[in-house]
Amino acid sequence: MTESLIKIKAIKRDFQLGSETINVLKGIDLEIQKGEYVALMGPSGSGKSTLMNLLGCLDTPTSGTYILNGKDVSKMHDDDLAEVRNKEIGFVFQTFNLLPRTTALDNVALPMVYAGYSKADRHQRAKEVLSQVGLADRMDHQPNQLSGGQRQRVAVARALVNNPSIILADEPTGNLDSKTSEEIMKLFDAIHASGNTVILVTHEEDIAQYAHRIIRLRDGIIESDVVNKNSTRS
Repeated sequence: MTESLIKIKAIKRDFQLGSETINVLKGIDLEIQKGEYVALMGPSGSGKSTLMNLLGCLDTPTSGTYILNGKDVSKMHDDDLAEVRNKEIGFVFQTFNLLPRTTALDNVALPMVYAGYSKADRHQRAKEVLSQVGLADRMDHQPNQLSGGQRQRVAVARALVNNPSIILADEPTGNLDSKTSEEIMKLFDAIHASGNTVILVTHEEDIAQYAHRIIRLRDGIIESDVVNKNSTRS
């Protein structure tokens, strides 16, 4: 039996807006197994960004439980959550979030600084993952010397550097043209094929088709959760 990497039970997330309570997530149940490739979809206001923040341990639920890799993270405090995020989750964002005056190598090595690795170990591992994403010849370049696609590859390498349990990608092709988007999605295919669990948040149907399972949210609940038989494979 495959072990659940993510187990969410009756998750609710409310926000206070003045005297009004906004119920954004209304009791979500969800399991994701190790090695799955999942797309999370939904219109604006469906709750997908809130759910992504909870999955990424950037936020905690109002009620319900979230077990990540055997740990209950739903009631953790900020410091513990930060440690879980650094160890368990590799983030890839639409806007890349790279340090502008820092080389690709040092951008990628950054999560390992927080994890307490030596400089030699950090650089060795950063070189490995930059080679893995096809940027062995761009390690000493700063972000402004790289194309959008190359910058996103640096961001993907940074997400991989700590060997996380999950790669969580939020609209990873949102700022890229269609040809570059396809290259980045083929890279995610390769990352998934090497055993990583990938969770992709997108509003684009063609990007979601790369995933093997598509979960659609609407009005704070899961509207559908289907295996994608037409998954776009490279």
